[in-house]
Amino acid sequence: MEKKTKILFVSSEVQPFCGTGGLGDVMGSLPHALNATGKAEVRVVLPLYESMAGEYKNQLKFEFSLEVPVSWRKQYCGVFSLRKENTVYYLIDNEYYFKRYNLYGYYDDGERFTFFSRAVPEILDKLDFMPDVIHCHDWHTALVPVYMKLFYSSRYPSVKTVFTIHNIEYQGQFPLGIGEDLLGISNHDIGILEYGGCINFMKGGIEACDALTTVSPTYALELTEPYHAYGLDAIIRRNKGKMTGIMNGIDEHLFDPATNPSLFFNYDSSCFEKKVLNKTELQKMVGLPVDKNIPLIGMVTRLAAHKGLELLKFALHDILKSDVQLVLLGTGSPSLEDYFRHIQMEFDKRISAVIAYNKDLSQKIYAGADLFLMPSKSEPCGLSQMIACKYGTLPIVRACGGLKDSIKDIDGGDGIGFVFENFDVLALNNTVDRAIKLYNNDRATFEAAAKRAMGTDFSWNKSANAYIALYDRIIEK
Repeated sequence: MEKKTKILFVSSEVQPFCGTGGLGDVMGSLPHALNATGKAEVRVVLPLYESMAGEYKNQLKFEFSLEVPVSWRKQYCGVFSLRKENTVYYLIDNEYYFKRYNLYGYYDDGERFTFFSRAVPEILDKLDFMPDVIHCHDWHTALVPVYMKLFYSSRYPSVKTVFTIHNIEYQGQFPLGIGEDLLGISNHDIGILEYGGCINFMKGGIEACDALTTVSPTYALELTEPYHAYGLDAIIRRNKGKMTGIMNGIDEHLFDPATNPSLFFNYDSSCFEKKVLNKTELQKMVGLPVDKNIPLIGMVTRLAAHKGLELLKFALHDILKSDVQLVLLGTGSPSLEDYFRHIQMEFDKRISAVIAYNKDLSQKIYAGADLFLMPSKSEPCGLSQMIACKYGTLPIVRACGGLKDSIKDIDGGDGIGFVFENFDVLALNNTVDRAIKLYNNDRATFEAAAKRAMGTDFSWNKSANAYIALYDRIIEK
């Protein structure tokens, strides 16, 4: 039997246990996909948050406890485990740090995730699982490669580290003075984390890891440019030789319109005519005039500037003057929330803005809309455009990051969406207009593209094999 590569994932959020966005979704899917290949054994470490659902807390098995050094402090660390499907999870317990209502946003986030990162190498030789590779995700876990390099290289000489940037905008930046007092790293070694007059956790992870990845090939190229890298472009360029862009996937079983229980009516490409029934029921639910022939644009998004919503504000009046409807679901920036509440009052027959987080409604929007709008300023990978495709809802996207890698424009004859290059109002309006005209004037071509989108492979299979090849390369070095 072929020996399986042992991988320990480390993440601050993992669905279905905890999550705030795309990171949690990816961490909920990728380990299962890697295990399903039969080539790797992946286990996952995450914090044990207060918000974890009771159904999972009741399944926890206590493994052991120990004290973890946080500089001069010694902090309690309990380790629990549970198995879900083909994956084992280890949950790090410390109520002082993790018995909080939210996952992030606290004054001591630096200390909380320093503890979490230091706990990982401390528990390794007490588990019944010694990994070949520790794979860390985003700034919350970026100290793990740093600690492995500075303090644990002799204790675990064969263990390699991979660090993945899911979103470089969030880097874990803290005052310089925390080096010795919090991180336990001397002034002699603190340079690995020092950047721009502060401690930068992500910079440390980039420098210390054996391999660096991000979540799409285009985003990997974009991160070498100042416009996309939020100040870290010089560090990315210095480490470009160990960087790979590997496209995320989605759980295609979870987003299957033939079986999804959230839909009003289930359908697939062989009974595509049932999709319009989801549209009319969605129109009723969100208070839009019921009209199966009016093009309906959906958006499920975090209300943030990098999602292109500031651009959309300038374009929306022109878009809503057309014979079109828009349904938007999301929360985020208070000013953007207020804007969409206001625009809904101005165009009450054209737009429904639901300022909320509602997973059930999001599925109904993916299935009920004809078009799905993502005018992003930056998008490391994006999952929504792939999900929309599986429901036969054609994406309108800007050519950035994973949007560029995953959506081919329909003008090529075999495309599955509508793509624009420039981040400006004219480009956005022209592309929305192009999509609406195709829907109104050539429904057969539109529906053929929608069925083609439903058949596109966005599964984790290709990505999982790319990660396994990466792990094998760094293990052999």
